[in-house]
Amino acid sequence: MTHDSSWLPEMKEAVKTLNRWAKEYYENDAPSVSDATYDALYDRLVDMEKRYGTVLPDSPTKRVGGEPLKGFEKYTHAKRLYSMDKVQSFGELKDWIGKIKAEYRDADFTVEYKYDGLNISLSYDDGELIRAVTRGNGIIGEIVTEQIKTVRNLPLSIPYKGRIDIQGEGYMRLSALRRFNERYPEEALKNARNGAAGAIRNLDPSVTAKRNLSMVLYSLNYGSIPDVDSQTELVSFFESNGFSVNELFERAETYEEIKAIIEMEAEKRPSLDYLIDGIVIKVDDFTLREEIGYTEKFPKWAVAFKFEAEEVTTRLLAVEWNVGRTGKITPLAHLAPVELCGATIKRATLNNIGDIERKGIKIGSDVYIRRSNDVIPEILGIAEDVSGSRDIVIPEKCPSCGADTVFCGAHLFCPNETGCRAQIIGRIVHFCGRDACNVDGISEKTVSQMVDKLGVARASDLWDLTRERLAELDGFKEKKTENFFAALEKVRDIPLANFIFALGIDNVGLKTAKDLAEVFGSVEALSRATAEELTAIEDVGDAVARSITEFFSDEENETLICKLKEKGIDPVFSQKTSEGKFKGMKFVLTGALENYTRSQASAIIESLGGETSSSVSKNTDVVLAGADAGSKLQKAEKLGLEIWDEVRFRRETE
Repeated sequence: MTHDSSWLPEMKEAVKTLNRWAKEYYENDAPSVSDATYDALYDRLVDMEKRYGTVLPDSPTKRVGGEPLKGFEKYTHAKRLYSMDKVQSFGELKDWIGKIKAEYRDADFTVEYKYDGLNISLSYDDGELIRAVTRGNGIIGEIVTEQIKTVRNLPLSIPYKGRIDIQGEGYMRLSALRRFNERYPEEALKNARNGAAGAIRNLDPSVTAKRNLSMVLYSLNYGSIPDVDSQTELVSFFESNGFSVNELFERAETYEEIKAIIEMEAEKRPSLDYLIDGIVIKVDDFTLREEIGYTEKFPKWAVAFKFEAEEVTTRLLAVEWNVGRTGKITPLAHLAPVELCGATIKRATLNNIGDIERKGIKIGSDVYIRRSNDVIPEILGIAEDVSGSRDIVIPEKCPSCGADTVFCGAHLFCPNETGCRAQIIGRIVHFCGRDACNVDGISEKTVSQMVDKLGVARASDLWDLTRERLAELDGFKEKKTENFFAALEKVRDIPLANFIFALGIDNVGLKTAKDLAEVFGSVEALSRATAEELTAIEDVGDAVARSITEFFSDEENETLICKLKEKGIDPVFSQKTSEGKFKGMKFVLTGALENYTRSQASAIIESLGGETSSSVSKNTDVVLAGADAGSKLQKAEKLGLEIWDEVRFRRETE
């Protein structure tokens, strides 16, 4: 039977025209037709879609927002989304460029605005938008596809048919903020930054649609695009596929050229129709980027030049004292709400008691505050000592347990290590964190219940909990309970570095933990290390060494480690070896693994003599493919390489 499709050209033309008009209105702030004209064609399109039962992939009717979601689904990114390292002076920028040029003389750079919005990863496959995910912690984000579909300048379908993950910024134009506040005065937004973030992380997509967000694309995170080997070529690819790109895009070779661009754009900043908080400088060539590489947190080939922080004055209303996992008691200032860098500020850090005394701050006084690098604002000092202001009272008792406080330098501590509720909760939350033991579903609220209702006093007590006991806690249904026990079981296979970090040794971050794991090979060996042996390690100074030796000399910490060992948790560093079952073999990991983290799988491979690589080539021996494996898997199949799933990997490594 032949179906009449004579209406299809008209529908396609209507979609194309409406999307063009929407871009003129929402992005360019230069509408070419009246609202009545737009509405008439929109209504005609709706009528055709109902009549013929067809909705084109790029139809603007898909952007009005669907049914509210019950909650955000978590999603593991195909490849880690790194944050951006920052510089705040031309001197720091000159040093960064100098380091790049010293090793790569011919390196060219691109210069772009750093939009002040919400980082979003977009997945396209076969030309269709299949997923939108927030950055989250760079490894796991939240699926916000329905919300992002409402962004009118983002194409829902593109000419390119390959599988790619691309990054961009969801933001709210100042003109869109103005129109929203005029139209919905009862829902008036204070600033564009919060307007964008609140829209994207709202469970009701119709709320997102009302705010008329925009999207700008700037990065390829996963997948490969033919003939795209640089940022310049990537931007051209984005444009040819209908994406909006950075309104600033310049290429430069020298520090002097980049400095001139930044100075000129800083002058333009107040006149822009959107918020920017800096300028991003990147090495242009992708191959060169791979050679330059990454730190644990940042790409070494890119940096953000942050504009000078904004300063404002507001009233200090009160000071709250918070107890951390190490017993340190830190002051948090509560402020009269004030707008700063596009956000409403109500709290600021005071660092320590020495900071309070040095700045002469009092409750009820007006203070200067500054916000930079998207962190909690800092109080700079007193602006005016208002009549009736009063001194900040230093607590003589721990606000959590009531123990007498003690000073250590400029810092205040609670010495009640085993009996202070706040310390106990803090240590367990840290132990279960993603970069530590990665116990899924353990929040501060959950741990608080475990401590208060179940008598949990240390991390090892988690393995003594039963299903019956967990049923006493709010929110612990059958699925959450099973996930909890499954996560505890996986801890038995934790890499040594993550375990050392999980112990919560003061001044020991994940990088230092990795160095300690490699040098000492076990917790037992680390516990016997002398200060001299510790300071012999690069980046381990006297303070870190002292923290480590003091930690292992503490009886409570010794008890914790012994009890964890009793539960089967006694990790040993997997040394890279040239011998073993995988000797001479090169592995590539791709997709989301269910039973291993990337670091766990890599450690196993290296312990058996193998190597891991980030890219697939004819020299690759095995590709370990998890869920949602993309271009690397496709390339492996094309090259005829051996491909393993997790079942095969477990069988080969047991």
